[in-house]
Amino acid sequence: MTSPRRPLPGRPAPLHPRNRHQGSYDFPALMRTSPALRPFVAPTPRGNLSIDFTDPQAVRALNRALLALHHGVRDWDIPADFLCPPIPGRADYLHHLADLLAEGTGGRIPRGATTRLLDVGTGANGVYPLIGFKEYGWHFVGSDIAPAALDAFGRTLAANPDCAAAIELRHQPDPQAIFAGILQPGERYAATLCNPPFHASPDDAVRGSTRKWKNLGKTTGKQVPLLNFGGQAAELWCPGGEAAFIERMIRESRAFAKQVGWFTCLVSKVSNLPLLQAALRREQASEIRVVAMAQGQKQSRFLAWRFG
Repeated sequence: MTSPRRPLPGRPAPLHPRNRHQGSYDFPALMRTSPALRPFVAPTPRGNLSIDFTDPQAVRALNRALLALHHGVRDWDIPADFLCPPIPGRADYLHHLADLLAEGTGGRIPRGATTRLLDVGTGANGVYPLIGFKEYGWHFVGSDIAPAALDAFGRTLAANPDCAAAIELRHQPDPQAIFAGILQPGERYAATLCNPPFHASPDDAVRGSTRKWKNLGKTTGKQVPLLNFGGQAAELWCPGGEAAFIERMIRESRAFAKQVGWFTCLVSKVSNLPLLQAALRREQASEIRVVAMAQGQKQSRFLAWRFG
């Protein structure tokens, strides 16, 4: 089992070597690729180009440009108030997952349509399937409990026929189920992945947003938006928060052990790992991994498990 790595003091930790989003954003190239980004870009006090990361429209425009420039995704968009994830970190999850899958193929990363993955809670943004297909040719099923999210992602797929042929969307009608009702008999998946709801309640989400705004120096004493990266209720919180959601996923995964090679899920709070690892031991997982990731000074990780 691996442990989350830490950067050297004062030095940002690197992204995965295959991640296309190394270093600072190339705003001139991004604006050439996506002119709609231009109104949101301005010099910082140090003279560098950047955007206001507390502006949801600016973040959405940046994501659209990043996906177009680095991954060839056209006309990506999401409705207002849906989760707009940071692209470099999401790409890192996929590259580290590719390394994990390569362990079973003699160090060779499996590519192409025969490698099928399930994205649990794909959302309106569909970032994991889009990048996973563009980078590795993987095919995906994306599930979500929100029809509006699937409809929005469907519009992006309609604008990208190559992606549409590789990504199937499925509605999860039972908000308490994760794999049941989505995984069909006889289907086989190399892995599942998930960005789980982080917060335990709406109030918890607001407190988290307030902390982010303080860190960005944007507090004014006024009420802040729920999250500068947006997000519907099901994307942001569930009773018990991240730990409860992943524990439920662990319990349910046992029933689908023969259909999935690796179950994986992001874990935002490192303090949740002992609880989740104990849950996996109770379910008799044959192997448990904690795969460390980083984006600058931000440390992240995903939990991976499988059954013999």
